[in-house]
Amino acid sequence: MRESLQKAQDIVKPQGGGVIVFAHKETAAWEALLQAVLAGGWVVTGSWPIDTERGSRLRANNSAVLASSIHLFCRPRKSSKVMERETDIGDWREVLGELPKRIHDWMPRLAEEGVVGADAIFACLGPALEIFSRFSCVEKASGEAVLLKEYLEHVWATVSKEAIKMIFAGADALGFEEDARLTAMWLWTVASGKNGEVLTTEEAEDTEEGEEESGKATKRTISGYALEYDTARKIAQGIGAHLEDLGHLVEIQGETAILLPVAARTRYLFGKDSAEAPRGRQKKKDKQLTLGFEGELKQIKEESGDWAGEFKSKAGKTVLDQVHQSMILFAAGRSEALKRFLVEDGIGRNSLFWRLAQSLSALYPTSTDEKRWVDGVLARKKGLGF
Repeated sequence: MRESLQKAQDIVKPQGGGVIVFAHKETAAWEALLQAVLAGGWVVTGSWPIDTERGSRLRANNSAVLASSIHLFCRPRKSSKVMERETDIGDWREVLGELPKRIHDWMPRLAEEGVVGADAIFACLGPALEIFSRFSCVEKASGEAVLLKEYLEHVWATVSKEAIKMIFAGADALGFEEDARLTAMWLWTVASGKNGEVLTTEEAEDTEEGEEESGKATKRTISGYALEYDTARKIAQGIGAHLEDLGHLVEIQGETAILLPVAARTRYLFGKDSAEAPRGRQKKKDKQLTLGFEGELKQIKEESGDWAGEFKSKAGKTVLDQVHQSMILFAAGRSEALKRFLVEDGIGRNSLFWRLAQSLSALYPTSTDEKRWVDGVLARKKGLGF
């Protein structure tokens, strides 16, 4: 790719330009392409997502695929406008200082055009790379050259932080714990194009000792919101979270990271010693239940007490856990328990609780149970005196 772009740079007129059309979910692929662009002698001046894929194509069935391709607009570094900077060495501090302002100016424009989620993240590459690629080299104060990979880490982080501000409608995102910020950013990322569906992945897994000996395996079905692992890692890193520390919220399956649906968190949220309860392996019979978490609630009842209306488990440590607990109580038809949880336990008096619930309502795809459940909780706000 680098050699091809070098040839193109040699042929194009000094005042000419080029457009590179690219689409890929993996950030490593983007890093490879962009390195070739810079090494080929081009300056990226802009980027824009354009819908190019048919949503009903076979590749899009039950998978998180991009519905659009990013068009990178480039100009040769030899052009007269940037020729003066050909021998310039960029200052790392100045580049990092300019990056947040450029992303801050660009993100609202994308939102106005309906560009959100993964498309918006990659559409920010153009303005971000214009800052970096206009120099022949960017150096730190020590004289060490900054690699593109390191700069892109800052780009993902800056985009994540700016997106969080937009998701929470100007609210102070620092008021929410890392699990809430990650969930909001995750849902926002998969919401672009046709990527806002509950996704299901399957993996072969040995479930019984006898099956292990015979070499047989059964399919374990994991539903949730899937992202390519490296993309999820960069998003988490950008908002100060670490996927490895959030096993109760995110499950890693090879190169895929899955944000667990609320129902799958029932054991963690309501089980005995819920804050430390691991996610147990789901039995086949649980799949036959109308609501997947009802089996968990019944088992919790046997372990920790009467679920006829009493809320015996402790409220979650984070606002997200508390919102998810209220959603499950609503879904299970535990109206009195939900009322005690919000009113008597005082959870509903926290404005962050309702702010997060409102944000999740806007982020969950309309066809999901989570959307219906969180809307059900919000509908009770006024009646409960909040």
